[in-house]
Amino acid sequence: MFEKLTACAVLPAADIDRARRWWHDVLGRDPVYEETEGGMLFYDVGGTAVMVYRTDYAGTAQNTAFNLFSDDLDRDMTALRTHGVVFHDYDLPGLTTVDGVAEIGDERSAWFSDSEGNIFAIGQMSAESMERMARMRSGSMG
Repeated sequence: MFEKLTACAVLPAADIDRARRWWHDVLGRDPVYEETEGGMLFYDVGGTAVMVYRTDYAGTAQNTAFNLFSDDLDRDMTALRTHGVVFHDYDLPGLTTVDGVAEIGDERSAWFSDSEGNIFAIGQMSAESMERMARMRSGSMG
């Protein structure tokens, strides 16, 4: 069962044209496929398929919807800021950000919202986490 199962991240958009512009202008991505009748855009982000689809419920989730991994968080935050991205600041039990960045052990993360109100995380992982991610991607977790 599920021998040929694949996955796709799914993000809602209230305005699909605005979302398309944001993905192009901020993340430098253009759709690899689009279904105009259904209001769906498909992107490739580091080998992960992401479907952005039209719905009135966009931006209603208050949780992280999509996680990006960076090898240089400071560099990538600077690049995102040049495209108008504003990072969230949090002061929660167990999680506090300084200038948008949370230090979590030997990892660092920051959060921001896309044009549709979806919360993105971008993080710089530890070497151990990077190795675990590589094993997960190759299907050799065990």
